[in-house]
Amino acid sequence: MIGWSRRRVLRTALSTAAALGSLPVAPIARAAAETRFRRGVNAWPWFSLTREFPAPRTDYGWPPFQSQRPVPTPDDLRRLRETGLDFIRLPVDPGPFLAADAKTRSQLLDMLDAAVTATLDADLGIIVNIQANAATHYWNPDRMVSSTAAPAFDLYRGLVGELAGRLARFQPGRVALEPVNEPAQACASNVWLQIQLALLTAARASAATLPLVVTGGCGSMVSGLTALDPGPLSPFEPILFTFHFYEPYLFSHQGAPWVREPVYRSLNNVPWPASAGSLQQTLASVRARMAQDTETPEDAKQAAYAETERVLKVYFDAQPDRWFVDKYLRQVRDWADGHGLASERIIMGEFGALRTDARYVAAPNPDRGRYIADVRRSAEELGFAWALWDLFDGMGMMDDTTRALDPDIIAALGLTMPAD
Repeated sequence: MIGWSRRRVLRTALSTAAALGSLPVAPIARAAAETRFRRGVNAWPWFSLTREFPAPRTDYGWPPFQSQRPVPTPDDLRRLRETGLDFIRLPVDPGPFLAADAKTRSQLLDMLDAAVTATLDADLGIIVNIQANAATHYWNPDRMVSSTAAPAFDLYRGLVGELAGRLARFQPGRVALEPVNEPAQACASNVWLQIQLALLTAARASAATLPLVVTGGCGSMVSGLTALDPGPLSPFEPILFTFHFYEPYLFSHQGAPWVREPVYRSLNNVPWPASAGSLQQTLASVRARMAQDTETPEDAKQAAYAETERVLKVYFDAQPDRWFVDKYLRQVRDWADGHGLASERIIMGEFGALRTDARYVAAPNPDRGRYIADVRRSAEELGFAWALWDLFDGMGMMDDTTRALDPDIIAALGLTMPAD
């Protein structure tokens, strides 16, 4: 979720809201259908939230990950399995690995091996996703995967090959590698095709049968996958295909604290489905949120409110519901059918929504659960696997401190609360 330019994707989402109405290696024999990834959750920030030194330094402290970040324990993983989940998607920031000397890199790789082992010991599969951090001043996507000529692309490609070789040692069919998160290139970009081919070549050079997860451009959005021609990728089988889904962003990213666009920062109490609330109620919540903002000048607030009112009017006029989700995800199924791809090979690798801030609503908000349930059911009915974003944080299903699972989200995902 954090690898692509969030500002770019949200600008795209506003436009959507306005219209709401190297040579390949030889093929291998193992079929992608042998992999068992159906219901999962992202485990960020286990190998994210780093401690990089400020410029001009390009290295990290040790350990490179923030000590206070939530990390799943073996008991957490066991309870996740008991809910009915069968895999985790593990985002891994490549920066610390690429900045490290040989000894430190070996320690980091051992740490990653231990995380994979703990996950498998809990009877969960795992997709390891190399997820560059766009907020990092040096080891960021532009430096690593903006093109095959990017300054650190060769180093990144080397890490892909090394990780593939290590992951290939684990239980077949339970481990996969996803070399990039949310590529920033345009949907049908040849630049992205060349990057992906080079990374797949590196992975296959050291892991002949490890399942690899591929994606389209445009930040792995639906439009990126449907613009992808899977033909040039077939020599790298077994491969799985992934996309991310957060539409409509006016709902899923309401109040997002990391977004600079004032429309998203001030949104609150946007209902799902739209018929569960009203424009007047939501605008009242927006005004209440804006009133708490003591830093933004009044003229900027007024401009933001006018734009917010405009896009919310479009949202409520369109009345998005389950049909809206089905319309988007059906595009993926049509793309798969057109290329003769089984739907079981497609993973909705991220979906979810931020919690609504309870300070501005009269009662606990069930909208998030309804949205997650609608997206999950739509994906399952079309035959896609899925992975919720996220285990922890504002989109999470588990409390960072108490480790209590959210019963409403467990129910929305069609899972079962564990006994303890």
